[in-house]
Amino acid sequence: MRIISGAGEPTADSWIEHLAVPDLSVGTYCIPAGGIDEQSPHTEDEIYIVTAGQAKLAAGGEVAEVQPGSVVYVPAGEVHRFTDIAEDLVVLVVFGPAEYSRAAEG
Repeated sequence: MRIISGAGEPTADSWIEHLAVPDLSVGTYCIPAGGIDEQSPHTEDEIYIVTAGQAKLAAGGEVAEVQPGSVVYVPAGEVHRFTDIAEDLVVLVVFGPAEYSRAAEG
C-alpha cells in the first residue's frame, strides 16, 4: 500500500506526477481561472476527477461542464481540452497504463 499525499490538491505547478508504475500513473493538473489548456492527446486512457473549480471539457465532439465531483473518461488519442475555466481548476488525473508508456510503441 502507498498513500499518495497531495494528490488532487491545488499546487503552483500546472502538472505534478505523484505516482508512476507500469500499469497506471496519477497526477494533479491545475489551470488558473481564465487560463488556457494546451495539452495534446495522450497515448493512454485517462480518468479526470475534478476536485476544485469550474470549467468545460471538450472531447470527442461533446462539451460537458465539470465541477468538483465530476469524473470523466477520455480514451487514448482523443483530442480534448478544458475551456471556459471560470474558477481555478484542480483535477486528479489517472492514466492507464502510465503516462507516456505507449508513446514509444509507435
